[in-house]
Amino acid sequence: MLRALIEVEITARDASNTRLRGKQAAFPTIKTIDGFDLTANSIPAQTWSYLSTLEWVQARENVTFIGPAGTGKTQALIALGHAAVTSGRRVRYFTAAELVENLYRGLADNSVGKLIEQLLRHDLVICDEVGFAPLDSTGSQLLFRFVAAAYERRSLAIASHWPFEEWGRFLPDHSTAVSLLDRLLHHNNVIATDGESYRMREARSRTGGRHKTP
Repeated sequence: MLRALIEVEITARDASNTRLRGKQAAFPTIKTIDGFDLTANSIPAQTWSYLSTLEWVQARENVTFIGPAGTGKTQALIALGHAAVTSGRRVRYFTAAELVENLYRGLADNSVGKLIEQLLRHDLVICDEVGFAPLDSTGSQLLFRFVAAAYERRSLAIASHWPFEEWGRFLPDHSTAVSLLDRLLHHNNVIATDGESYRMREARSRTGGRHKTP
């Protein structure tokens, strides 16, 4: 009976810790590995199987999804992040704009380095929508400082609709862009997504394949 009570207590504590890590991850929605529909996107099954093992997090490698809007990048990031939380790892989700905005706050009191170290207490930092909005020179430098600090220390999971050769569109300083990509890509699993937008398919299914007119 004592063993059963202890096991119940441990199970309850583990579940509570998982819920806390999930809350701290700040996911905008919940997606899971089991609920991820491989048939609805272009990610190879073998690649997804490897990513789902989270071995790349253990090895402090990065993952980058590159592809058009609606091709499953954000869903994949959150599903992998949720799996990491469930496995006992600390995760933090940001959009690129949110991440840079957080680092900007540290400029006022010279605490950018401290903020970056706090972020790197997480095993996995997710940075979504990279390139959705252009960064100014200061924002680019802040993003570079973060990526450089994470290099070979923590795993980053990133999504962008811009291929790497076009990151100069939102990183105004060429040398900063080159240095950032040099560190980001050294230990990186790059996955290209393509196909029709998932949201467009959903919209068509709701309207019987026809677009509604206003």
